[in-house]
Amino acid sequence: MDGLSAVLLLALSAFASATLLPGSSEALLLALLAAGEPAAPLVAVATAANLAGSLVNWALGRFLIRFRDRGWFPVSAAALARAERGYRRWGLWSLLFAWVPVVGDPLTVAAGVLKVGFWPFLLLVGLGKAARYTLLAAGFSAVAG
Repeated sequence: MDGLSAVLLLALSAFASATLLPGSSEALLLALLAAGEPAAPLVAVATAANLAGSLVNWALGRFLIRFRDRGWFPVSAAALARAERGYRRWGLWSLLFAWVPVVGDPLTVAAGVLKVGFWPFLLLVGLGKAARYTLLAAGFSAVAG
């Protein structure tokens, strides 16, 4: 696989991983690092694509929450209620943990429902996701290097 194809595949995986679609961007990132691809562009692409997926979730919460009773709405009422409780308890800073499996995706939808502003959302979710991918790549480098 050439470098561009690898990066595009990582972007698709990272985007899907941030939505409620299945994806495993961490495993793909590690595989690409093991194949010798440079870390910095991979981390940047994975972070940007994963953040874009979270922005889709935020928009669902912000603009499409009125459809939450429809079968196609991607977050169950129970998951959304848990995420809203967590957000209300921990506040804006909880968005630094939007990368955490199982709770992160509903948390980003809840942020939209609760009308978190675009820029604070972008900053905090982006920082959390960038830290995750950076630490993952650094850990790989430390183990492999």
